[in-house]
Parts: sequence; C-alpha cells; structure tokens
Amino acid sequence: MTHTEPQAHRDAQQSAQAQHSRAAAEHEIPEAMRRDVGLLGGLLGQVLTEYGNAKEDSAGLYEDVEKLRALTIAAIEDPSEETLASAEALVESFTAERAKEVARAFTCYFLLANLAEEQHRVRTLRSRDGELPLQQQQPSDSVAAAFQHLADEVGEGEAERRLKELRFHPVLTAHPTEARRNAITASVRRIGTLLDERDDPRIGATSLARNTRDLLEEIDNMWRTAQLRVSNPSPLDEVRTALGVFDASFSSVFTQAYRRMDDWLQGERAGAAAPKAPAFIRLGSWIAGDRDGNPNVTATITRKAVAQAADRVLTDLERRARAVGLSLTLDERYTPPTSKLSGLWNQLKQLSEELTTTAAEHSPGEPHRQVLLAIAGRIEATRERNADLAYGVPQELVEDLKTVQSSLASAGAPRAAYGDLQELIWQVETFGFHLAELEVRQHSAVHSQTLQWLKDPASVEKMAVPGEEVLETFRAIASVQQRYGVDACRRYIVSFTQTAENLADVYQLAEAALDGPENAPVLDVIPLFETYEDLQNAPRILEEALRTPQLQARLEQTGRRMEVMLGYSDSSKDVGPVAATLALYEAQEKIAAWALENDITLTQFHGRGGALGRGGGPANRAILAQPPHSVDLRFKVTEQGEVISARYGNPEIALRHIEQVAAATLMASAPSVERRNAEAAQRFAELAAALDSASRERFHALVKAEGFAPWFAQVTPQDEIGLLAIGSRPAKRGLSVESLEDLRAIPWNFAWSQARINLTGWYGLGTALESVNNLDLLRQAYAEWPLFRALIDNIEMSLAKTDRRIARRYLALGDREELAEAVLQELELTERWVLAITGQDRLLQDHRVLGRAVQLRNPYVDALSLLQLRALRKLRSGTLSDAEIADPRNLLLITLKGVAAGLQNTG
Repeated sequence: MTHTEPQAHRDAQQSAQAQHSRAAAEHEIPEAMRRDVGLLGGLLGQVLTEYGNAKEDSAGLYEDVEKLRALTIAAIEDPSEETLASAEALVESFTAERAKEVARAFTCYFLLANLAEEQHRVRTLRSRDGELPLQQQQPSDSVAAAFQHLADEVGEGEAERRLKELRFHPVLTAHPTEARRNAITASVRRIGTLLDERDDPRIGATSLARNTRDLLEEIDNMWRTAQLRVSNPSPLDEVRTALGVFDASFSSVFTQAYRRMDDWLQGERAGAAAPKAPAFIRLGSWIAGDRDGNPNVTATITRKAVAQAADRVLTDLERRARAVGLSLTLDERYTPPTSKLSGLWNQLKQLSEELTTTAAEHSPGEPHRQVLLAIAGRIEATRERNADLAYGVPQELVEDLKTVQSSLASAGAPRAAYGDLQELIWQVETFGFHLAELEVRQHSAVHSQTLQWLKDPASVEKMAVPGEEVLETFRAIASVQQRYGVDACRRYIVSFTQTAENLADVYQLAEAALDGPENAPVLDVIPLFETYEDLQNAPRILEEALRTPQLQARLEQTGRRMEVMLGYSDSSKDVGPVAATLALYEAQEKIAAWALENDITLTQFHGRGGALGRGGGPANRAILAQPPHSVDLRFKVTEQGEVISARYGNPEIALRHIEQVAAATLMASAPSVERRNAEAAQRFAELAAALDSASRERFHALVKAEGFAPWFAQVTPQDEIGLLAIGSRPAKRGLSVESLEDLRAIPWNFAWSQARINLTGWYGLGTALESVNNLDLLRQAYAEWPLFRALIDNIEMSLAKTDRRIARRYLALGDREELAEAVLQELELTERWVLAITGQDRLLQDHRVLGRAVQLRNPYVDALSLLQLRALRKLRSGTLSDAEIADPRNLLLITLKGVAAGLQNTG
C-alpha cells in the first residue's frame, strides 16, 4: 500500500475499474427503469431539437449535447488521457451562450434521471409491500419485525411499553443545500406525477398518448424556466417551501405510518379496536427560527413563520374534521350517543347557538355527525382567532374528538370510531395547532455580548446583533406560546456552547426581556456541542449546568427530560471525518452515562447534513451503531436541503424512510444491540485510538498548512457558492477566505463535492488504516463493529463519487503542487484500503442499486464538471474585466446546480 505507482498507471487503473463498473451497471438496469430514462431523455432531446430549430443562435444545441455526452462516456471506457482531453476541447470550443445552454441541458437531464430512479424505487416498494412474511424479515425491515424481535428479547408487555415511548423527531432546516428553484421543484413534481400514471395497468392507448404529450409540455416548460434565482430567498420563502412539503407529504404520510403499524399490531382487529400505535412523530423546524449568523431572521419573521404554519395546519385539520363529520351518517336509533357526547353537544350549544343550529339542520337524527361538524366549526374559529369559540390548546380538541370516538365505540360502531376519526386524532397529536415546533438558535457569543450591553451599553463598541433584537426574540417566543401553546416554540439552542454560563445567559436574557421570571416564556435551553474540543468537554459542562436554578426548575416540570445537540459539521471540519466520527461516539457515550447518573431522560439531537462530512448516510444504520442508552427510543435529527426532498418529497419513499428509522430506533434499545455495540467499542478501543490519532494528524497536516485556505478557495468554487441564491443565510459568518475558522461547514462540504474530490468525507482514513497495517484486524472490525462498518460504507460511497482525472484538473487551478499531491495520494490510499477491507474489486460492488446509480451518473457529471472548469479557469485567470466576468460566472452557477443534482448528497 505505497504511493510509488506512476500517476498515469493509477489513472488507467481507476478508469479501467470505472469502465467495468459502468458496463456492469448498464447490464443491471431494470427494464422498467431503462424505459423511463429512455422516455424522459428522448423527450428532453426532442425539446432541445425543437428549441434549437426555432432559435437561430441555438441551432445544433441537441447535437452538441450528444457530442459531449458521447465523449464523456468514451472517456470512461478508454483510460487514455486523450479521450477526456477531447471532451475538454469540445467544451472550450463552445461559445459562451452555447456553454450555458449545454450546462442547462445536462442539469435538466439529471432532474429527469432522478425522477426515473425515484419512480423505480417506488415501483420496487410497491412490489415488495407485504412480500416477505414477518418471520423472514430482518428487524430493520419494518417496525413490525423490530417489535417482534424486541418482544422476543424483553417480552411482549415490555415491548409494548417501549413502543408507546417511541419518538422520531425530524427537524427541518433552511441550510442552503437544495439548489433548485421552487418553480423547478414544482415542475419536477408534476413530471413525477405523470410518470407515475404510466405505471397504472388500466391506462389505455389514448390516455398514454395524452400523458406523453403532457410530459413533453412539462419538460419543455422546465427547460424554458430559468434555473438561477434572481435573488436569495427570504426566510419566509423558505417557510413556504417547507409548507409545500407538508402539503405534498407530511400531512398524510405520518398518519399512514401510524396506521400501518397499528394494522400489524391489531391483526384481525385492525381498524376495529382502540389503537396500539402511538403518534410517535413530532415535526420540528429551524426555518425562520435559526438566527445564528443569519441577520435576515428577526423576531417579526419568527412570528410570521409560526402564523403561516398554524394557518396551514388548522386549515388542514378543519378540512379533515369536516370530511370525517360528513361521513358519520349514523342514525341515533342504530348508534345512540353516550351521555358524555350529549353533554359535549350541550357545551357546544352554549358556545355558539348559530354553529350548533347549522350542524343540527344538516344532520337531523345524527348526533355524532352534528358534534363533529360543530367541532370543525371550532377549529375554523381557532384559525380565525375567534376567542369566544376557539380552542385554547390542541389537547382540548383531542379530548372532544375522543368523546365522539368513545361514544361510537360504546354504541357498537368501532370501525367508525377507529377509522378516519382515529387518523384525525393522530393528526392533532402530531401537529397540534402549530404544525412544526419552531426552534430558535443563536450563537453563545451574541448572548454574552447582549448581557454586557444591558449592563453597560457604552462598553460594547459594535454589536453582532442589535441588543433590542435579541430581547425581542424572547418576546416573540412568549407571544407565540400565548397564542399557539408552549409546544409551538419552547426550544432554544445555543450554538458553540462552551461553558455552563452560556446556557444560564439565555434564561437571564429571557427574564430581562419580559421584566422578570414570572413573565418569561417557558424555555428548554439546549446546548449545541459542535467543535472537537466542545464535544470532549460536554459532560463537564452539563454537570456544571445542572446547578443553574432555572434549569433545575424546568427539569422538575418535565419529569427530568432534557435535550443535548451534537454538531457533525464543525467537528468534522476541525479534525477530519474519521476522528470526528469517533469523537461523536465517545461524546454520546459519556453524555448518556451522565444522564443515567443524574436520572435524566435524555434526547440526543443529531445535527446531521446530507454530505458524508456532515453526518450523511443511511439514518437507520447510524442509529443501530450508536452507544448504549444514547438513543433510548428517541431519535431527533436535522433534515435539510436536498435531503428533505429526497426523503420526504415522494409520499411512498417518505413512508419507507419513516418505517426504517422507527424500526432502528426501536431496535437500538434491544439488549442484544446495546451489548453488541458496547462490547465492540471496548474490543476495538485500541484500534479506535490509533485511527483517531493518525487520521487527525494527516488531516491537520493538510488544512493547517500555510496558505491552505486561499488555496482551497482557488481549487474549488468555494467563493462562488456564496453567489448562488439558494438560501437566506450568508455562506460565511464574517471572516475572509484567509481563514477557514468562520467558514460554514455547508460550503466547505459543497465546494469539495463540486470539485469531484469529496475530501470532507474520507481524508485521513487511508493514512490511518495504513498506520494500523493489519488487514485481518480491520476486516474483523468491519464484520463486528457497527460504527466502523458504517464509517467504511459511508466513505466507500463518498469515494465512488470522486473522480481522480477530474479532481486533478481542479487541483491544477492552484499553485501548490505539494498540497494537490497530498490529496491525490490520500485518495488512492484510502480507496485501496477500503477495497481490501470490504473484499471488493470495485467500489460499491456489493451495493448494487447505489453502485448502479453512481456509475451511470458519473459521465454526465463529468460533462458538467468540464463546463465548470472552463468557467473557473476564466474566473481565476485574473484577466477579465467586470463586464466579461458575467458569462463565466453564470455558467459556473448553472453547473453548481447541475453537479448538485447529479451527485445528490452534497450539503
């Protein structure tokens, strides 16, 4: 495992491997997916041809796209440098306008290819639904299988108790990794619906022809829609995007997940017995609440965001309640009401004679229908802020709905009681009146500075955030709680928590903002440990924080429940992906032990992103690799950018993701899983220490080299990412490119992925593995240590998305040959060791579906990379006037979006 091979030989070896992988991938494409890709690609080709024919200066566009496509595929099949150089020469020959058109074409292709892959995944999920009997399923396959496995270990009663405590808490964030415009996203969604229609076996020739015509129209619209936003979205634009996901997925998928679980638990009594499945999902959001480094998020914005979300969910609840009510046409002679239901009706009459009279007129002799229609009227009044009729808190609504349910069950109508009505109850329990629990985040330094400003305004020369705005945030939280309930906004996350005082500061500011503790909002102050050093210090900081009076009081109120957030991004940027992974495991282990010692029910909140350097990878596998008691039936995680659309954009894929996460969260508490993880961590502790030390040293040798930060900005599109209007938050916290300290982790990861290097996902591993130099031990660890297996598998995926030939061209943009060579040598070393440990001949050989997708995409990503390189070379030349910069910059921004679509998990 040395670096002595000539570079040309290494390139030829990689290219030959890629050629073999691509040939295998093409052979493995399922026929239905091949058909969809061919259909969508063909329609895009038709659109490009028609566009070129109609627009004189775009003549020959389709032909140029095809030439470049053929050359990039040939460059993978032929390992010689000449073939890729031919593709590069074609790119350089394009006019400025043609280069942008070709880049747009390949970006559109990726959006369509993603749809074809998604549709095939849906097709596969449908075909597998209920295919395997329970006894043949793996515990991670479904909640049912996980529950059964858990029951075999701890007994049926204990398994049912644990099931009731299950909690999955995805938190949407507005980090700018989703590079698509909303207009493009909406177009893609419509194309996806049309593609799905073609799978209906009842579709006839006429309908199929109309469908094809509609697809062609939608693809033409997508092609003609500008891919670049004119300006950055505002925080409220980001809120509207998230609400779109609620409409498309969350509003129905969560209750479907509960129903599927309950159907299995009930067996033959499904739908006719009181539910056993809990409403185990709670949705959170940082969108318009996360003000750390984002001056665009203000107290006013936070109030508006909560109001918009509340309006959306209350509208949905009213519609659902009315629909369920209208369906309850059960005559009182056959389904008599209980005295409690009659009492509820009388209460409703006292609240509003008009409301109950209308309900009675529309439903004579149907008491359950009458009550539920009146309840729908009260939900409407809640949305319209009619104080006389509105519900105060969601629990009041749940109690009224359960009164109707109990009456139906008592009258011998259990299917009416536990059918659609139960799903409405689940809906209220999940979303409340606020839809998503808004979480506020701010940097600890802002709190410290604001307190200093309150004591002595003259002592603070320049405020990072205006002091009055910091105080107004707490007033906004108080008003939100008063209007929508405490759960609507009670979590306050402190970025860069480094001392217990950082948490106490928040309580002090809240009391100052509202003139005393009696008026302060209810707050769960959550420390966020982000850097490597902070993770190491976390247990000590938490122990000291327990002495804070306000925290002690809150623990008593909540039954000693507490959250701690762990940041993946900054720790990885500090010490590299390997050392960060091990540090996070150790921190979770120690924090879990601290919580047990202090009788605290702890939720560890994982700040994961899409990229491997930010904790990306399959969530269920990560859950099952966690330390004992660090999950304990609760999994809370950030979901952001392209991860939101990938996991939740399609309802069927969303349902599968939720089931897998829920199954893993349930299984993580199984004694066998906890024992396996604990024993493996102990058995391989020396190996972990060796990997940590060697990988960190290698990583630091690179990123702490003199002049690394400007070199990084030179060889990647890091600077230009800040120009891409994809989020309301700035890419930096304020420092220049001379320092990486304040560069946000998202552009750090995004830039390396754009350069086809993905350095943040793997750098340092190869050196660490070679320092161990014991293949038998490493293979044993891969087989027996879940954390190590997850690390290797994730890095394997990251390596598969790198390309040494393309990467070298990016690295050549800089003037530091020794840094470039260090990156390429570590890349080769890491790949060789990963293949040796996994026993494969090529990357992702044993991950057929993922490997197929990556290998088929790579040549098309290559085309966009060559176009991006063309733009970067011009921008880095230093010879362009201000007027001449516009064309290469626009080309670069288009390719940023295209490469992101092609590589997918980028941020």
